[in-house]
Amino acid sequence: QVQLVESGGGLVQAGESLRLSCAASGSIFGFDFMGWYRQPPGKQRELLATITRGGLSNYADSVKDRFTISRDIPKNTMYLQMNSLKPEDTAVYYCNANDWGSAGPGYWGQGTQVTVSS
Repeated sequence: QVQLVESGGGLVQAGESLRLSCAASGSIFGFDFMGWYRQPPGKQRELLATITRGGLSNYADSVKDRFTISRDIPKNTMYLQMNSLKPEDTAVYYCNANDWGSAGPGYWGQGTQVTVSS
């Protein structure tokens, strides 16, 4: 029932920054957590960062010092601020929302392409 829409991807040079947005059709307080994933070409989708309903965040080691997850509650929008981008960050980035006890995949956006050139 809930729809998620990612935006903000594009082509940037190594070392530059980009901010991704994930707009939800409903209140983001309806989920226990939300997260950002990415899928590089030819690789599996990986979890990058999560943020709980209470605002607690976690990061994968590969992005811990460069990426920041946040949300704007009145706007029902989650963000991923990406700094010091590397060519290895090139991937399709996805937004997800789910609950702790859910056995299903939760809700997913359509993805937004991020390409980092040297």
